[in-house]
Amino acid sequence: MQTHRHEGHALPSRVAERIHSGIAAARERAEPFCAYVHDTAAIAGQARRLRAALPDTCTLLYAVKANSRPEVLRALAPVVDGFEISSGGELRKARAAGGDARVVFNGPGKTWAAVEEGLRAGVDLFNVESLTDLARLDAVAGRTGTRARVLLRVNTRRPLVTGTHQMVGEATQFGIDEDQLPQVTAAALAAPHIDVEGLHLHSVSNNPDAASHLAFVDRCLALAAELRARHGLPTRVLDIGGGFGVDYSGDGRHFDWDAFARGLHDRSAALAGVELVIEPGRSLVAEHGFYCAEVLDVKHNHGRAFAVLRGGIHQFRLPKVLGAEHPFTVVGVDSWPWPVDRTELRDTPVALCGELGTPADVLTRAARVGRLRTGDVVVFPMAGAYGWEISHRDFLSHPHPDFLAT
Repeated sequence: MQTHRHEGHALPSRVAERIHSGIAAARERAEPFCAYVHDTAAIAGQARRLRAALPDTCTLLYAVKANSRPEVLRALAPVVDGFEISSGGELRKARAAGGDARVVFNGPGKTWAAVEEGLRAGVDLFNVESLTDLARLDAVAGRTGTRARVLLRVNTRRPLVTGTHQMVGEATQFGIDEDQLPQVTAAALAAPHIDVEGLHLHSVSNNPDAASHLAFVDRCLALAAELRARHGLPTRVLDIGGGFGVDYSGDGRHFDWDAFARGLHDRSAALAGVELVIEPGRSLVAEHGFYCAEVLDVKHNHGRAFAVLRGGIHQFRLPKVLGAEHPFTVVGVDSWPWPVDRTELRDTPVALCGELGTPADVLTRAARVGRLRTGDVVVFPMAGAYGWEISHRDFLSHPHPDFLAT
């Protein structure tokens, strides 16, 4: 195995073994190897460590949107307290993996059918995003003879914490404008089939700083107290969502979960009587997924080296979204069964590209490799979250990757 000299991501031995067995199976089919490999034991271990560190009054839900693969959900179901979902499809996946696991239904634009499915499936909490969202829930709950437990999702006047994607404190489609909260609170408390439990305040994506996230918790508690005093809003449950960052660059800016957990323990008095719900997704699975793509061609154009991979941004769009050079590892494959000369690059910068008919299909632009040949496999670590889920998938109708688990 040859490791790219700048990326610093050695493959866990069980992941390397699974990749090599996958390459061998692809060779037998005379197909290029392309796969996601998920280290499900490491994913469960990460969740177990988080759950053990957090106060007992905290509820740990996995945000299914980050990675909804069945093998990932099955690994997490016995460890987390439940799942956060945003559609009927995610609800069905969560139920298939976790039986009667606790579920919170989030997101704007819930459909009538999805709301009914959620109520009949025993969704524990719905995050209400608007007056229409509230009225729809109340109507469906009345028709189905159930009650909907809800949290009001607030889009605050000012940002509460910062990260790569800002959800509140500015004009977005998320949540209830803070200025409209008195009206929505009154409607929710008067609705005959609604039980208001508290607030949902998910505000940001991919914040790497634990200290600022603890300050965010303090701001959420202060806002909850203000809304309880001013509008009589119950605050038995405070859902702060996720947004806990991971380090894609390798410079050590991972979210410090131990410091965050200690900070929550230190706030036990302020949190007394409040169930604090947190919904990590990326931080549970990102480090434990690997996207693998075989090199189909190496070439030069206008003085630059290119490697064309089976796969690309239609399967792994994350590097394009982050706008950064994604780390990678090269797995050398010595077997070469094809009756053509094998081409290679040595000690040179190379752009790693996909097979799509667009120059935008680039995963890294100028990373140096020691040796890269047609038939070798490039492995992108940190691919466990928002890789396959946010990709174009069927653009040009190429085959989907394999999905392998340790």
